[in-house]
Amino acid sequence: MSVDGQQFETELAELRNRVNARLANYMQHLEDCPTQLRESMAYSLLAGGKRLRPILVLLASETCGGSIEAALPAACAIEMIHTYSLIHDDLPAMDNDDYRRGRLTNHKVFGDGMAILAGDALLTLAFEVIARDTQPGPVAAACCLDLAGASGWCGMVGGQVADLEAEQRLEQQNSSKKSTNPEFPSETAQNLSQLEAIHRRKTGRLLCSAVTLGARVAQADADSINRLQEYGLRVGLAFQIADDLLDVTGDAAKLGKKVGKDASLGKMTYPGLLGIDASRQKADHLIREACDLLEPFGKRADSLVALAKFVTRRDH
Repeated sequence: MSVDGQQFETELAELRNRVNARLANYMQHLEDCPTQLRESMAYSLLAGGKRLRPILVLLASETCGGSIEAALPAACAIEMIHTYSLIHDDLPAMDNDDYRRGRLTNHKVFGDGMAILAGDALLTLAFEVIARDTQPGPVAAACCLDLAGASGWCGMVGGQVADLEAEQRLEQQNSSKKSTNPEFPSETAQNLSQLEAIHRRKTGRLLCSAVTLGARVAQADADSINRLQEYGLRVGLAFQIADDLLDVTGDAAKLGKKVGKDASLGKMTYPGLLGIDASRQKADHLIREACDLLEPFGKRADSLVALAKFVTRRDH
């Protein structure tokens, strides 16, 4: 794959279109699915977006000598997991958002109960797709294990729990020192450590799983999988820092959702703890480390290098 400017953007769009077409196909073939449930699932799953995670699956598979076609089921599965998490995150009991990807959130259209069920259905469909459509069987099993770890109690869900707990702790900290001493440096360092741990689980593990899924489908060796795992961890954390920055500096029209939401909810963020400039520098450093890890792959990894750099350049 070329990484020259506009041509790279065009190739990303082509991969996005292939993912979108396969996702639509999966939605069309949900036999015996209750109509409203299928409509709720499709409403969020087919709403567009960057498709960063599935594209990472496809590019990682290519980097390791695999094919795009063979990696498409895993790519679609991780997007189903991501979409389920967004549906649930937007609920009133969680982040209570009205808009996602420029349109009303799922529960605003279908109600809280149906939104919860649509998320549950997408979560389980993801593993059905991998188990049925990924070959050979041992690779499908390895992919299921990988994705379950990244999305479950020790990954994304565990990170969401830690995020909720951190909000409560931060609220208690702020209320206990309203007009007294400024925050001590040690407290800032502690909060940064907690924040990184949250993001490595909540966002980083799923992005990391995207590249390891692609490598597994390509039946890559252990060293390649480990290198891509370390690449994914760094890109995942840089992605979250970029998200934090966009919540402060971004354009709501481009993002398709409200900005300033993190501050209004009292969330810990990198700009809130480090400032905007230092946060950008940290994200850039992580991306440089991620790209260095890809050197043994040579030209085959050019697209993964370009995509990593896109993470910190994006405006939505």
